[in-house]
Amino acid sequence: MKRALVSMLPAVAAAASMGHAPPSVQLHGHRFTTEWATDDESRARGLMLRTELAADHGMLFVFPDEEPRWFWMKDTLIALDILYFDGSRRLVSVQADVPPCKADPCPSYPSHRPARYVLELAAGTAAKIGVTAGEELLIEGTPGPVQ
Repeated sequence: MKRALVSMLPAVAAAASMGHAPPSVQLHGHRFTTEWATDDESRARGLMLRTELAADHGMLFVFPDEEPRWFWMKDTLIALDILYFDGSRRLVSVQADVPPCKADPCPSYPSHRPARYVLELAAGTAAKIGVTAGEELLIEGTPGPVQ
């Protein structure tokens, strides 16, 4: 096992040196490095217990279908903007400046239309970059299987 890992190091280093960018999205001319949540476990965990989120980072939740969505802030320690996108990656709803949940029961923050993609960014980002309904989310990279 150790030998297999060591033999993989040159390939990993070569890929890194070729400039492979981490997964990202673009919205309203701004690029955000993203973590992807593509299964029930990663979507449930989300950004829980994080104490900070860089201004140019976010988390993209990818669902297998387009339905009304509700997010909550259980165990989330930072305020967020929650942006909902339909199956065509068009912005359909924004929940801005959503505060951390400090006590149960935590409120939920719904999309106003069915969504397949949900992007969480640091609170205030949506207003700062001036996003509006109907804008397209450009996804760079492949999220892998969505379950």
